[in-house]
Amino acid sequence: MNIKRGAAGAAVIAAGALVLSGCSLPYESEVIEGTEITVSWNDIIDNFNSSSTSGNNIANSNVTYLTTSSFNYYDNSPELVQNTEFGSYEKTSDDPLTVEYTINDDVVWSDGTPLDEADMLLSWAYIFAGVTDEEGTPLFNYANPRADLASATPEIDDNKLVLVYDKPYVDWEVQFGIGSVAAHAAVQLAYPEIEDAQEAKDQLVEAIQNKDTEWLAPVAEAWEADFQSANTPESDLVKLSYGPYIVEDLVEEDYVTLVANEEFAWGPSPKYERITIRQIADPTAQVQSLQNGDVQVASGQPTPDVLQLVQETETADYHTSDEATYEHVDLTFNNGGPFDPATYGGDEETARMVRVAFLKTIPRNEILEKLIQPLNPNAVVRDSILQIPGSPMYDPIVEANGSAEYAEVDIEGAAALLEEAGVETPVEVKFWYPEGNERRAQEYELIATSAALAGFDVTDDSEPNWEFTDTAANPTNPHDAVIFAWASTSLALTGTDQYLGTGQPSNFGGYSNEVVDTRLSDLETELDEDEQIQIQIDVETELWNDGYGITIFQFPGLTAWDKGVEGIAPAPLAPYYFWNFWEWAPTDGATAE
Repeated sequence: MNIKRGAAGAAVIAAGALVLSGCSLPYESEVIEGTEITVSWNDIIDNFNSSSTSGNNIANSNVTYLTTSSFNYYDNSPELVQNTEFGSYEKTSDDPLTVEYTINDDVVWSDGTPLDEADMLLSWAYIFAGVTDEEGTPLFNYANPRADLASATPEIDDNKLVLVYDKPYVDWEVQFGIGSVAAHAAVQLAYPEIEDAQEAKDQLVEAIQNKDTEWLAPVAEAWEADFQSANTPESDLVKLSYGPYIVEDLVEEDYVTLVANEEFAWGPSPKYERITIRQIADPTAQVQSLQNGDVQVASGQPTPDVLQLVQETETADYHTSDEATYEHVDLTFNNGGPFDPATYGGDEETARMVRVAFLKTIPRNEILEKLIQPLNPNAVVRDSILQIPGSPMYDPIVEANGSAEYAEVDIEGAAALLEEAGVETPVEVKFWYPEGNERRAQEYELIATSAALAGFDVTDDSEPNWEFTDTAANPTNPHDAVIFAWASTSLALTGTDQYLGTGQPSNFGGYSNEVVDTRLSDLETELDEDEQIQIQIDVETELWNDGYGITIFQFPGLTAWDKGVEGIAPAPLAPYYFWNFWEWAPTDGATAE
């Protein structure tokens, strides 16, 4: 699956970004002058490069979705739809697996620079770790680099790129896409003396083809660092767009306003001239803002009280359903804390017993009953790390993966494990949750209370900025346990190596297991469904036995919108209700402001 870390609310990286198709030719703008809609989310963009490890979260990718285009997208079925108004792709060979990508001639960045093969080659360089330093470390700090998939530098031509895979790959159709960073922008930020966009692209192409890592290193640094911006960027290069909207104004932890991109002409036209996304972390406050007319769409991590508040709002419609996003607790293996073997003189088994003991205390059923089932009476505890409840593979995996050991809270068993391990109690656990997130604060309280019964002192280590996910700045996670969610952006079978694989950029806890690494690699080329299930059983058996972490529940989705807006159709996959933003429009006689 492709996933993203859900910023302050729910992050493997999406291969496809924007979803555009089906416009008539010649292009005619349907933007209604003077119209504006304000919507809410629980966090706001602070990085214009959602492909980087530090930028790989939903708040950033929501804006990326509004400001980019791509070869395909998921609708709310969810079904993968090819976006032929942007470009096309074709598998031209199975042996070796070869895919040819073509961008349509009229697609340009918002500064008028064509989107072309240079942008695709840059994407190849970071998605497939095409350029590395002397130690073999990828130059670009991409969220999920795959050096083992397509290592050969692609052939390029006018607006074309030919990608040759090193091996068959089951999810090739959603693996490659173009991110939010313009090739010429990354170069010009690294080398300000290069003023011509075409010259910048030409030099980048030459450097990638020649593996000139010395020249590329400043570009990779700019790609990672220069696009981090919590306020309106000083340089327009940072916020270039090739989608229907471009960022007009950004205020840190407050709002971002996007305005219709005048250069855009390769997809269905949006209707609103401006879209403002306002940061409102508290879901109750979101609904109150909806009631007051300050926002026209509210969506977040609801509590039972929030659902009741929405149901009492006569001016709004709403939609509830499970999302392809799941809550989980991950433990940290390498920070000198209670779950790190180094704390016990390198004793792996002692650390494993402490991890398992802690996970046995997490009151998953209580969390579900108190916080989730009032929103979705049919909600169940999720017992698979790799598959969603209800999927054809879920039941056979759960039956064999070892999750039954954690089916109920086992305080006696946890205390016995700590005694057997010979560790002194109480065992201090620094527990992180995103500050300001009401539902996760409640989960923390339930977990801390339960764990204390077995000999754990779970302390509040919350902070609002997800700093541990910026692995370039924080290579070691300072928190012992973290609670957040992975949000699926596709139906891909693979991609979990992003956070389970040894040394992967989104592996925030330092987990490492050779069996897991090997079997996840096997999954990428396995076409037999029975064997796919067995591979996932093998992976999950290791994870549950190692005390990697624990899954809790599938997110109950709740989106409410003012009846003065039409076209809102929430989807289970990220970017959720943003997926069809071009269809949003004021209802007859209504103007959302």
